[in-house]
Amino acid sequence: MKYRSVALLMAVIGVMPMNAQEKRTMTVGQLFELVESNSKTLQTQKTSVEFASKGIEAAKSQRLPDINTSLSVSYNGNVLITNRHFGDAQGYSVPHFGNSFALEAQQVVYAGGAIDAGIRMAKLQKEHAVVNEQLTREQQRFLVLAQYLDLFKISNRMQVYEKNIELTNRLIEDIKAKHEEGMALRNDVTRYELQMENLRLGLRKLQDQRAILNYQLCNTLGLAQETEIIPSVDFGTTNSSLSNWQSEALSNSPMLQQTQLGKQMATEGLRLAKSEMLPKIALVAADNFNGPFTYDIPPKNINYNYWFVGVGVKYSLSSLFKSNKKVQQARITSRQREEAHAVAQEQLSNQVQQAYTLYQQAYAELETQQKSVQLAQQNYEVVNNRYLSQLALITDMLDASNIKLNAELQEVDARTNIVYHYYQMKYITGTL
Repeated sequence: MKYRSVALLMAVIGVMPMNAQEKRTMTVGQLFELVESNSKTLQTQKTSVEFASKGIEAAKSQRLPDINTSLSVSYNGNVLITNRHFGDAQGYSVPHFGNSFALEAQQVVYAGGAIDAGIRMAKLQKEHAVVNEQLTREQQRFLVLAQYLDLFKISNRMQVYEKNIELTNRLIEDIKAKHEEGMALRNDVTRYELQMENLRLGLRKLQDQRAILNYQLCNTLGLAQETEIIPSVDFGTTNSSLSNWQSEALSNSPMLQQTQLGKQMATEGLRLAKSEMLPKIALVAADNFNGPFTYDIPPKNINYNYWFVGVGVKYSLSSLFKSNKKVQQARITSRQREEAHAVAQEQLSNQVQQAYTLYQQAYAELETQQKSVQLAQQNYEVVNNRYLSQLALITDMLDASNIKLNAELQEVDARTNIVYHYYQMKYITGTL
């Protein structure tokens, strides 16, 4: 008995599918969580933010003093002296061991505002990187959401096909029974069997589309390829007016924030260009310890040390005719950024208005499609009763079936469109 039980268990395991799909019901919120943790594109933008943060530290380090030191040991050769006509040569012995140590320090006191402008520029670059990260997050979410909603639509279309296949199968049985009673032609059975094959083919195509889309979505989300995603969609609704959505867009749109930061960065670029035309002031200090003393004849084998502190002023005269061109260019860049920001505001307003209108239209479309399904169902029932009473042709039945199928499929699409346009508004306004 013991060995028979083991053999039975092994036989059961042997017939179990090795790649059985794991069904995973997923909400939109869970979908976005997977995007956050597994999107490689988004991870790249997060790294860019980290890089920009280090850029601020590097810009602030320009306020620190510059300290340089040098140490050298040398072998000195003897000195040869001649007159201006290279005659009357005389040689002097020089201490052969030489040493040199120097320490220099410089602290910038005034750089024409370049350091402060550089720090502000670095901070703006970090803000720009953060906005890019948010924009990438919104784009990745919306991209994956589109696949997710396609999966949702296909799944609902499959249900429509399955119900129509079941209904058609029952109708075929009824027609076969009428044929056996001599009240229907064999051709009627054949025509509906062809209809059944078309329905099965349509269902097969949807199943294949779903398998392809599910595979791609699993790859994007970093899930096992055997996972079957079951969308659980909450139909987003909003009572907000168009003006409220426009306000949301002005406050949260990453695209608009990018152009705004572009304006600020152009302003700092202008300040940097102007700083090149201003003097640079620094405190300087140095100490030197050298030997031997070779500035006397004969040279002296001694160590000598000297130091100094003071104020250094540096001004590039060439900046008067070079940097002014950079300033003019920076002013034009600033004006371009202003114009780009205005264009972005105009485009954003148009996009929000379009998305809001399409969202309202999607509700009207759903109401129309629901009414169409109701009328198609009534028409199908009337034609079916007339056909069973031999008052309608099989072609009338086929037309009624196709009208009913198309109406139900369009209703599924209309429901999905409501969700899509709702999230499209959130994507455009930067609140996805």
